[in-house]
Amino acid sequence: MNNPSAVPCPSCGSPMHQQPLPGHDGAPIELDLCFQCQGMWIDPQENLKLAPAGVAQLFKLLHDKRAEAHQPLAANVDCPRCTGPLTRGFDVVRSGRYITYRCARGHGRFSAFSSFMIEKGFVRQLTRHEIADIAKQVAVIHCSSCGAPVDLRTDHACAHCRSALSLLDPTAVERALQGYAKAAQPAGQAQQTHDVADALMRLERDRQRTPTLAQAARPERSTDVDLWTIGLALVAAVLS
Repeated sequence: MNNPSAVPCPSCGSPMHQQPLPGHDGAPIELDLCFQCQGMWIDPQENLKLAPAGVAQLFKLLHDKRAEAHQPLAANVDCPRCTGPLTRGFDVVRSGRYITYRCARGHGRFSAFSSFMIEKGFVRQLTRHEIADIAKQVAVIHCSSCGAPVDLRTDHACAHCRSALSLLDPTAVERALQGYAKAAQPAGQAQQTHDVADALMRLERDRQRTPTLAQAARPERSTDVDLWTIGLALVAAVLS
């Protein structure tokens, strides 16, 4: 269960929900989440303390909340600690480019759920063939980095933030979780996080049965598709 937090959402101002998740040192990490804005407040270094088992739990939680009403981020977002304006910027990792909002006084940062997953390496960029295939079924998708609409008939990248189109998918999740589990494993010791091991086994077993993005999008026959929601559903199906 997630509990109301004293931290107000930097975007909408509503109380965020505090969710305890397993940390690397065994102590729980409490993330502040806003499901309406699909964003999270991250205290300094907090994101580095989240264990792979915590990531799997976060996936399931976000999937459970996927049907809740969503709203776009406000034009101006403020630090919940000092109320000062958060500065919008871009970070680049191997898996893509994502937007983050940082406090100039070092109190932390605010990130969209999708940006957090890009940061953690749980996405892969779509190929031109995949983009063309999706464009046959849908006209518009939403950028996983900034949420802006992208017309696949004319653009192969987000015109707003110039991020490459990316998808949260099971194969990328498996690769990232393996890397985090290996990094967290002390030399000469076996990995003890059984929840993660079980999740990885399911990912390997079900990878070939997981539908492709185009197959997932095709039944909708929609003109507007959210890559984040589709990818989250694919991963949740494997982790369940």
